[in-house]
Amino acid sequence: MAFNLKGLFGKENNEEYVEIDLDSTKPTENKVIVKPFVIKQYDDITEILNSLRDGYTIVVIDIKPLKSKDIVELKRAVSKIKKTVDAIEGSIAGFGDSMIIATPKFAQIHKAPEPKKDKADFINDKY
Repeated sequence: MAFNLKGLFGKENNEEYVEIDLDSTKPTENKVIVKPFVIKQYDDITEILNSLRDGYTIVVIDIKPLKSKDIVELKRAVSKIKKTVDAIEGSIAGFGDSMIIATPKFAQIHKAPEPKKDKADFINDKY
């Protein structure tokens, strides 16, 4: 598609056209969002799941309120989040006793290996 820009501005004596390809405009690139959430009840996971499914959100979830209120509901909520993360091929990990981080496919959480126990630690754990 071509437009005569000079004709639009009153200079029609010189036939110059500018080619504008309307199909080549890039869609706005989505930015990665790190979004905090607090789970106070099971229904709070709906917004978390929608954010993960969107594909551009890394979620940081505070589970402490639900953990202190109802551990069964917490397990249900974490299980549902984990299933969604697995479905989108993302990563999920716990940090400390009250935080969970879940990411979409493009991001991976580095999980440090657990330290190996030597014989002395095994003996101390046993007694």
